[in-house]
Order: sequence, then structure tokens, then C-alpha cells
Amino acid sequence: MNALLATPIAYLKGVGPQKAQVLQDELGIFTFQDLLYHFPYRYQDRSAFHDIALINGEDQYVQLKGRLTHISEIGSGRQKKLLGRFSDGSGSIDLVWFQGFQWIKGNLNVQDEYIVFGKPKFFQNNWNIPHPELLKVVPGLERKGFEAFYPSTEKCQHKGLHSKGLSKLIGNLFEQLANQIPETLPPLICTELNLLPRIKALREIHQPSSETLIKAARYRLKWEELFFLQLELLLRKGVRSQKLKGYPIKEVGAAFMEFYEHHLPFELTGAQKRVLKEIRKDLGEGTHMNRLLQGDVGSGKTLVALLCLLLAKGNMLQGALMAPTEILANQHFIGISELLREMDIKVALLTGSTKKAERTRIHDGLLSGEIDFLIGTHALLEDTVQFKNLGLVVIDEQHRFGVAQRAKMWRKNTTPPHVLIMTATPIPRTLAMTFYGDLDVSVIDELPPGRKPIHTIHRRENHRDKLLTFIHEQLQFGRQAYVVYPLIQESEKLDFKNLEDGFAQIEEFFKPLGYQISMVHGKMKPADKEAAMQEFVKGQTHIMVATTVIEVGVNVPNASVMVIESAERFGLSQLHQLRGRVGRGAEKSYCILMTGDGISKEAQKRMDTMVSSNDGFVLAEVDLQLRGPGDLMGTQQSGALALKIADLAKDGQLVQLAREKARAILETDAQLIAPENALLNQALREVLKNKPNWGRIS
Repeated sequence: MNALLATPIAYLKGVGPQKAQVLQDELGIFTFQDLLYHFPYRYQDRSAFHDIALINGEDQYVQLKGRLTHISEIGSGRQKKLLGRFSDGSGSIDLVWFQGFQWIKGNLNVQDEYIVFGKPKFFQNNWNIPHPELLKVVPGLERKGFEAFYPSTEKCQHKGLHSKGLSKLIGNLFEQLANQIPETLPPLICTELNLLPRIKALREIHQPSSETLIKAARYRLKWEELFFLQLELLLRKGVRSQKLKGYPIKEVGAAFMEFYEHHLPFELTGAQKRVLKEIRKDLGEGTHMNRLLQGDVGSGKTLVALLCLLLAKGNMLQGALMAPTEILANQHFIGISELLREMDIKVALLTGSTKKAERTRIHDGLLSGEIDFLIGTHALLEDTVQFKNLGLVVIDEQHRFGVAQRAKMWRKNTTPPHVLIMTATPIPRTLAMTFYGDLDVSVIDELPPGRKPIHTIHRRENHRDKLLTFIHEQLQFGRQAYVVYPLIQESEKLDFKNLEDGFAQIEEFFKPLGYQISMVHGKMKPADKEAAMQEFVKGQTHIMVATTVIEVGVNVPNASVMVIESAERFGLSQLHQLRGRVGRGAEKSYCILMTGDGISKEAQKRMDTMVSSNDGFVLAEVDLQLRGPGDLMGTQQSGALALKIADLAKDGQLVQLAREKARAILETDAQLIAPENALLNQALREVLKNKPNWGRIS
């Protein structure tokens, strides 16, 4: 970073030690550069005025120009307020002050002309503006141009660091910097892409002279941010593929061939074969594999993972599969053990519930090489878990693990094991290029033959009786059903009551008809939860009332109905995951989304999208637009990016352009050592200075 830009914020005129501490604690502003990159979230064109007659609530803020026609104090005691009648010729509006109005009243004059700025409110059939900004009109000194509004906090505001205070500090900053803001992009790139110079972009983003230049400034700064991110990811990917060695898994091996020829449960889809070919090529090159495997619910990712583990076995290497929950780890263990039951392959399960004696046996078996595959949860990350020769790690639903946790798997061997990351949560292309831009990506975009689309229906509370009748009809056909309730931490007690009430209602309707109902939730002991699930798997219970603990890890082909209660409280990704619990057999399956009557427009959009599409990738793109990348990827993942101005939900095309440009540059200069790339090299070093190197595992 330029030495002046690295100056602690306390040394900026108007800040000092106390304000500096608040800026650091509240807004993460430590240096001059941090303040320079604290961007406005909106602008107000101070040269444009609204007509009072046209105020309709669509504008969040309005600016008016007119005269104060009347001032009065109304009410008494704490209810007392100052009311000003303001007119611009097109109509009139009330200006209201609830506090500090004695001082305000003393500075207002009836019939003087003012500029009023504020947020209109509709109250008792009239528009008013509470606590407006007022500026007396002085001929020849009217305000022009745009005013920037900055994110702030309550503690900042108490120190005078509200939007106007921050704007003043940024003005001081530009004076103090005196144009000493170095360029980060070579002139050739700026010319080719018609980008503003960095210093002009930063000035226009904070002190804009026109709407056109605001857009140009935002474009330049967004492009730069995304470009350096892609440059970083592609550089790390290149370094890994060139320098980081992995076990060469060249042989197909007897274990793979025996399973493929004699124990494969069904013919692989074309997508599974393509993905397997991509993975085999990676494994055989002698460089380290770090590949993301995406596949919709039920697409057969686990079978591909097993085939990869068998490739490791055929090359005298051990394999591990790590899942985020005991339920899912158990499901993988049972499923894989069943597939391998006729083969001489030793599979072990390690979770938090594993008893001490069994743990000791597993630890010994791993070190001796007796255990071929270890399946488990976070327990695999413990330092005591060591392998004789770990060659491949499969991480399922990886977004549920912290980056540092996943990195621990690298230290299980002197030569880092190959990593295959699986997710059933379809990731929009924009996010895949940013969160996983340094990984190779494989996609299983085809469901196994025989899987029928799930018929999804949205119903409201007034259809409750018809819903119960429909479930009964399905049970009469010999099917089973899930009824899922949300469980959100902030209102756990309320949600838990909903679950219990729902269970009682279902039991009241179905128990007299001879059907058994089970209940599963996260507060149950693992053994009780597993017992209830196994009863459902074996068909001993007909309806499972549950929370989202069944989102992953339950595979019951006979279940044909998924009812999601309060569906408006779920994101699209989670709704799609839950829907994927049914449709696993040959019979037609149904997903019924139950909501209240007064749901938001956004919730209605989610319901409509679910009803219209079974494609997880389509849903993921809509989810990204509705919820943004933070909610989609989890705060740990999204926080790692800390984008200042780019928006992954809206800037997908820009991400693609930035990646293409970064790739083109690295294809001709892989280490950025050419003279024409010296500026990029220097700027990238500054970007990376304070970043941990998570690229190797994330």
C-alpha cells in the first residue's frame, strides 16, 4: 500500500484518537485507504426538486423547494410538537418536529423560501416529513450536484460520524492526499476497457459531478475489485497445479474393477461417467487435485465419490469421507458398507458418539493400514486421527465446515491427500467463479434413469383439511410422508411449540386410522433420533414429523410426500434440499409448501419458483438474486471475500469479464514478471498482504 494511504486514520484532520477508535470498532476503518474505500450507498441529486403534488411514497427521500406558510406548536407535555406548513405551488405538506423545536422555531421565518429534504410519511390521510433538513434559499448560492450518503452506526453518530460527518472527513482526506493515489491498472487495460483512472473513479464515487460519472466510477471500482480477486484465485490455482505434488493415482486397480463390473447398483449416467473421467485425469497427473463436485439432490455424487475412493484403494492408499452431521455420516457409512458388503474392503465410522474402545481400535487400524476407508464427522479432524497412507479426502456438504477445519485434513500426511469437495447445494456460476475460483469444478447435471420430477404445490392454511385427506390417500397406497417444521434459533421455543402442536394435530387425525407417527428434532439424544429415523426407514412409522434435521442424510424410497410447514421461512436452497428427500423411488412424489395468507412478495416469488422448477441450478440463481451471496454461502464463506463495492448477485457478467481478462494475462505471463505487468504484480501483492492463504483448501 502507498505509504500515505497506509497512514492510521487518527492522523486525518478532524479525527483524533477517540473518533479513530470508534471508526475502527464500528466501521473497520483503520487507515486512510480504508476510509477511501468506505463507499456511499446512495446519492441525492441536490439540483433536482420534487413537486409536493406528486409525492406518492415511491421515493424514499424527496427534495422540495418552496415557502413556509405557517408555524405552530400543537399538543402538550411529551406530546408537544412543532408543525410547519410548507407549500411549493403544486401543493402543501406538513413538516413535523418532535424534539429540539424551540431552537428550530427560533430559526424559521414564515414566507421565507427554503429547500426541504427528508423522508415523506403518510399519516391520517396526509403526507408529512418528520425532522426534515432545511436550508434557507440565498439567491446565487443554491446547492447543486449530488450528495453522497454513507453507512454509519449509532455509536458513530454519537461522535458526529454520521453520513455528513463522514463526508466531511472524506473531503479532508482528498485534501491531505493531494492526488497521491497511485494507479493499480496498466494504461493498456484502462484504455482497452474504457475505465476511469483510479484517482478520478475515487473522486467521482465520493464527490460526483454527474450521474454518468457515478456509474463510470462504480464500474471501474467494481471491475478492479473483481479482477484482482480472479487474478489471485487463478494464480493460486496455477501455482498449485505446477508445484504442489499429490499421490499419482494412475492404476484403476482390482478393487475398482471388481466393484464396477459386479457390484455397481445401476448403470452410470453420462454425467457421472464424464465427471469420473475428469477426476481420474486429475488423480493420474501427479499434481494435487482440489476439485469441487456439484450435483443436484439424488444425482449420484456419493457413488462417484465411492468409485474415487476405490481408485485410491487400488493404488495402495487410504481414503476418508467427512460429513457435517452424524446423521449424514451414518447414512454414508451404511450406504457404502452395503455396496461393498461382498468385497474385502474395511470401512470404519468415527463420530462424536463413537465409544473410547472403538476409537482406539479405529486409530490402530488407520495407522496399520487395516482400515481402507474412514467415514465420519468433525471427529476426523482430531489430531489423534492419523493414517498410514491417506491419499484422498472427500468432503460432503463442505460449506458447513470452516476453512481452517478443512485445512486440518492436509496435515494428515506428509504428501497432502487429494481433495474432492461435494455439494448438493447448486452454486450459481457467479459464486462458483469467486468462492471456488481456484478449484476445478465438475457438475453432475443429469439424474439417474427412473427418477421422476417431484410435483410441487403451494397451499395456504385454508387447505389444511384437503392436505390431511391427500396424505391419507397416499398412506393408503402404502406410501410414507414427511411433515417438516422450521426451527430457527432466535425463536426456538415458539418453533418447538409449533412442532409439538403439529405432531399432536397429525396424531389426532391419523392415529385413529391405524397409522404410526414419529417425531425427530435436534434436541433429541442422538440414539433416540437415530432410532426414530430407523423406524421410519423400515416402514414401522408412516409419518415423520421433523425439523430440518432430515434435510440431508435420510433416504427412504417409499416416502412420496414432503409437507413443508411455514415454507415462507425457508430459503430456496433449503426448500429444494427438503424436497429432495422424496422422489427417490419409482412412484410419483409430491412436495406441498404450506404458508400463511399474508406472505411477502419475496416469499411468494420463492414459492412460485419452487412450483415452476425442479432444477436446482435455476433455483440457485433466483436465490442469489433474492438473498445475496452471504446467506447462500454462509457468513464464514462470504466474509472471506469482504467485497467493498461489487455485488455478486448483480455483477455476474462483470465477474465473467474480470476472470477472462485475468486468465488472458496469466496465459502469457503466468507469474506476472513481464515489465508491462509490474503494476499488476505490485497491486496484487498489496491485496494479498493481509490475506491468509486459504486458496489451497477452500
